[in-house]
Amino acid sequence: MARNLVGFLVLVLAISICEAASIFQPISESHRSAALELFTPTDGSFGSLEETYEALRTFGILGIQKKPHIGTGSCQSVSETLGSSSSTTKDLFFALKVNSILECKIDEAIFQEITSRLKAVVNDGNSLLDFYYSISSLALIKDQNSKVDVLLGDADGIFRSIKALSQSDGRWRYSSSNPESSTYAAGLALEALAGVMSLASSEIDHSLIDTLKNDIVKLFDSIEKYDDGSFYFDEKLVDAREHHGPLSTTSAVIRGLTAFASLTSGTITLSGNKILGLAKFFLGIGIPGNSKDFFNQIDSLACLESNRISVPLILSLPATVLSLTKKDQLKVKVNTVLGSSAPPLTVKLMQAFISGSKDSSVIESQELGFDPENAVHILDVLPKSVDVGNYIFVFEIVLHDSVDKKIYTTGGQTQVPLFVTGVVKIDNAEIAVLDSDLGSIETQKKIDLAGETSVSLSANHLQKLRLSFQLTTPRGKFFKPHQVFLKLRHETEVEHIFVVGNSGKQFEIILDFLGLVEKFFYLSGRYDIQLTVGDAVMENSILRAVGHVELDLPEAPEKAPRPPARPVDPYSRYGPKAEITHIFRAPEKRPPKELSLAFLGLTLLPFVGFFIGLLRIGVNLKNFPTLAVPATFAILFHLGIAAVILLYVLFWLKWDLFTTLKTLGFLGAFLMFVGHRTLSHLASTSAKLKST
Repeated sequence: MARNLVGFLVLVLAISICEAASIFQPISESHRSAALELFTPTDGSFGSLEETYEALRTFGILGIQKKPHIGTGSCQSVSETLGSSSSTTKDLFFALKVNSILECKIDEAIFQEITSRLKAVVNDGNSLLDFYYSISSLALIKDQNSKVDVLLGDADGIFRSIKALSQSDGRWRYSSSNPESSTYAAGLALEALAGVMSLASSEIDHSLIDTLKNDIVKLFDSIEKYDDGSFYFDEKLVDAREHHGPLSTTSAVIRGLTAFASLTSGTITLSGNKILGLAKFFLGIGIPGNSKDFFNQIDSLACLESNRISVPLILSLPATVLSLTKKDQLKVKVNTVLGSSAPPLTVKLMQAFISGSKDSSVIESQELGFDPENAVHILDVLPKSVDVGNYIFVFEIVLHDSVDKKIYTTGGQTQVPLFVTGVVKIDNAEIAVLDSDLGSIETQKKIDLAGETSVSLSANHLQKLRLSFQLTTPRGKFFKPHQVFLKLRHETEVEHIFVVGNSGKQFEIILDFLGLVEKFFYLSGRYDIQLTVGDAVMENSILRAVGHVELDLPEAPEKAPRPPARPVDPYSRYGPKAEITHIFRAPEKRPPKELSLAFLGLTLLPFVGFFIGLLRIGVNLKNFPTLAVPATFAILFHLGIAAVILLYVLFWLKWDLFTTLKTLGFLGAFLMFVGHRTLSHLASTSAKLKST
């Protein structure tokens, strides 16, 4: 039963997650906390200027004040990169990006030199990346130093050179020699063309700009959509050197689109729903796990926040679960993607219907009140027609000012899943034992399922057990939960689970023990009764022991099924074993201390006799070698003999036999070597004396 309950809760959680996927929340404090964790410098600096720019840009957009101090080291890196003749256009681009935020002190001469190099790359450029990095860098220099001439003399020709890489479907090629087109490259191209427009010394042909607007519309015709209303671009390039996923591809397109829209006059005919869908895509991914994706998310949302086409407004609910018992209010917030306040507007609740049944509408067109202090739209009291259950609420945002309607996009009606919960009332709960033949009640007891209850019953195989009760919602209507189970558990831990059905407005189950004797394996004895009533919208779900019943069942026939073996507790199989306590044998009785000392004295007598014998005989040291090398070997030989004697003492006092023999092996080899050298010297000396 516990496993079934866990499965039910997992199912409810999965449903909640799937439903919550269509609820989009603007950027919040959780993103600011994640930014400080993802962008962590090492020794006061990041790995590259690209990472430095992404961190600084993210901190700036999110308004993070307590950011890591990276200014000094980054400015030094910017100066070195801009002053180096070996720096690539990409290196210069990100160095200028960082400098646009930190405003490092760069000499005007360096800007002049870089400008000359970049203009040469633009004039000789033959790939999209060359144009992108060089033109974007010139645009950055224009903003950082007004004294440097960065204007393009042949802006119209450069515009045409970049436009020549475009394709009929709105995508772009990286170079004329590469036939493959890319959606990611389209974003880079739009950003580069926006840079050309900002650097043009003369007006660019309007027909080229109009053609580019049509290319953007074609590009958006290939946009893809999720079921939750979010839109995104995916990279269709097959043989690319570097594949870009939907997040980076969509981010590149948004940067290029907003950059181009900010510099062109007139309008770009794009659906507001698609712009809102792009915002939903970036908000729907939550908080990315790496810094690159996080930067793309935040930077793209910042571009959407201030774009000239249409600024998306996000409708969100602080709480998607409302309690009828607690009289919760329906609250709705409308903000921009970065959480800024929305212009004056009204939120209307157009419709609310039970999930999965659009025809059963419970609310029709209600206007929500506005709380200016908390900037939320509120429906004070849910109508009587709204009971516990899973609903879909349909909202519509109406802007007050006609000018705001041209600036912002609301996406029309927004559907939001909502759970309405409450305490379900349990009435007329009874449990009874019935006679099988007549159906008369032998024992009947009231039970309190909302409180503590414990009944004691007894029955035999010719009787029945009946359990009945009623469930009522806070609105007084019949309530049918997702799961209603009755469990009987024998004292041998054999469990039997039954589904409790409903007839009309009453839940009832009747167990005929005569037909269940085989299912019960003819096991007589005590059965604990447990009732489970569970639902996602039921605040007082039940998992409660009702009592027990003593069953008297007949003896099992010879071929009757046997009860299953008890499940093995994994903790008993793989858990820690019981500690093994070993009892050692009691030590033998030792002899008296005096006897041991006497025996020690007897063992030392031969050693004493040895020294006495040496004194009696007279030790002769005349033959002891006098030369240095033989004398050294002779001394080592005698020291080895002394070491062997010391070894015997250690064996007697402390060491075991194996340690002693191992050490004796090394000493024996040593004694053989030095003894052989000593005896060889004595033998040669003796031979010389005899020959003379």
